Amino acid sequence: MDTWVRQLPVTRIFADYFKTFSFLPGSLKQDLLAGVTVSLVAIPQSLAYAQLAGVPAYYGLYAALIPTIVGALFGSSRQLSTGPVAMTSLLTAASVAPFAAAGSEMFFSYVILLAMLSGIFQVLFGALRMGVLLNFLSHPVLMGFINAAAIIIGLSQIPTLLGISVKQSEHFLVDIWQVFSHIDTMHEVSVAFGVTAIVMLLLLKKFAPKIPGVLVTVVTLTLVSYFIGYASMGGKVVGLVPSGLPSIGLPLLDWHATTLLLPAAFIIALISFMEAMSSSKVIAIKTRQPWDGNKELIGQGLAKIASSLCHSMPVSGSFSRSALNLATNSQTSFSSVVSAIFVLLTLLFFTTLLYHLPKPVLAAVIIMAVIGLINFRAITKAWKASKDDGITSVITFVTTLAFAPNIQNGIITGIILSLVLLLYRMMQPRVAGLGMHSDGTLRDAARHRLPPLHSKLGALRFDGALRFMNVSYFEDALLTLERKDPNVSYILIKSDGINYLDASGVEMLFSLVTRFKSNGITLGFSGLKKQVREVIDKTRLTETIGQENIFATDQIAFDSLFDRGIIDARINTNTSKQVTDELVPA
Repeated sequence: MDTWVRQLPVTRIFADYFKTFSFLPGSLKQDLLAGVTVSLVAIPQSLAYAQLAGVPAYYGLYAALIPTIVGALFGSSRQLSTGPVAMTSLLTAASVAPFAAAGSEMFFSYVILLAMLSGIFQVLFGALRMGVLLNFLSHPVLMGFINAAAIIIGLSQIPTLLGISVKQSEHFLVDIWQVFSHIDTMHEVSVAFGVTAIVMLLLLKKFAPKIPGVLVTVVTLTLVSYFIGYASMGGKVVGLVPSGLPSIGLPLLDWHATTLLLPAAFIIALISFMEAMSSSKVIAIKTRQPWDGNKELIGQGLAKIASSLCHSMPVSGSFSRSALNLATNSQTSFSSVVSAIFVLLTLLFFTTLLYHLPKPVLAAVIIMAVIGLINFRAITKAWKASKDDGITSVITFVTTLAFAPNIQNGIITGIILSLVLLLYRMMQPRVAGLGMHSDGTLRDAARHRLPPLHSKLGALRFDGALRFMNVSYFEDALLTLERKDPNVSYILIKSDGINYLDASGVEMLFSLVTRFKSNGITLGFSGLKKQVREVIDKTRLTETIGQENIFATDQIAFDSLFDRGIIDARINTNTSKQVTDELVPA
């Protein structure tokens, strides 16, 4: 127990702070400054992301309080800022919408339950050291999903930005069409607030990047809203925000609701941690501080559970606020605690100031936050790297848009497709017939248009693990070589590309070696990896192949075959030409 306590980030913080006699060490001063700066961005963002999640604005403040502290105490990254984020908020709203009416008490209770379930998933993943599960979410799939989700987030704020009230349907694209078909009903003052907010955010970012543009924009336009009586003009404002601390208690536990939300909770646990992991990796590279993915899973999971206990929404690691933490020279996770303290002060003393905050302004904050997530170059790059990756990324993008608002179906489609294509590639690994290149190396004969090594000698290279799913493909390649060249009496398999051999592969080789022997053909192997050679020896496949047909290198194989009279000229792989006569069919 004592060792576990010493490993907590908060323990490290105090150890660093109080190892000197200074009352305010430099690191503490930097953390205080960073915490204050991040809170100035976190407060308006939290209100905006609560709107995106479909819950009251104060849910966002609750999510930026205790969950932020829990994430700092139990996570492993010192600069990662935990709280409401755009992607997780959108997933939350999309996940609950099919099961409860937006704005209803049932909707809110499902959001709180979803925070608990997704947090439990993350804690279990971390405790079981299953961070490797994140590998199932490939970069092309993630890029396709993020681009589509960013577009959906931005478009979902158009009704609020224009002051248009539309009834939600079962499909997001239908809702967007309804907005444009009712464009004549837009509220002009709301449009003015929204457009002004976007312009202010752009100008402040370009000309005064060190100033918290979100805070300045929100404060300025809230004051304007108050003085002109925007709410009395039919505009939508945040309204009454309860002051004081959130109540603590378990969410409404409902078995039926739990079964409905489990798939969505799993996806949120996966996606939100991908966000946190991306931020943590960047932080670790820049600060050269250690980072533990499984420990961060636990920290993020506990933060979600804490958010549920505070009757709030799922949280995650924020890329933008973490970057701000890093830019303001935060030294430890105490800066996140400072940020949470300022959220607490807001809840205790300043909630009345939020009443006149226009919702179109929050919509503008969300739109500007997600514009940076759109990155079509990543999809193009994936396509150039691999057609399979490009197809996966594009299909994930299209299906995410098509399934909206149930965007979790898009990410599931992408994961399934990427796994199917992976299995397909594994079933058909690269097999190349070899010839001697002019530089003295064995190369793909078809690609480089190389002549055969010898009329009696065939050579193949197999790139990949020899598993049950591709043994028939490997066997077909060898049988095809046998049929194409009936004069071949020896086939050499260049084996340095084979890194694994399972039981199915062993049985196939037993059968193939025996069959070839009956047809007067010998099978040899060069460059076997140690782990593959061990399997061959343990299964006594070595005796069937023959020790004399297993070679350490290609050159040793060629020299042995010449000495045994199988080929009538030496082949030297260390020079650009053969030592004796040119090899021609005997």
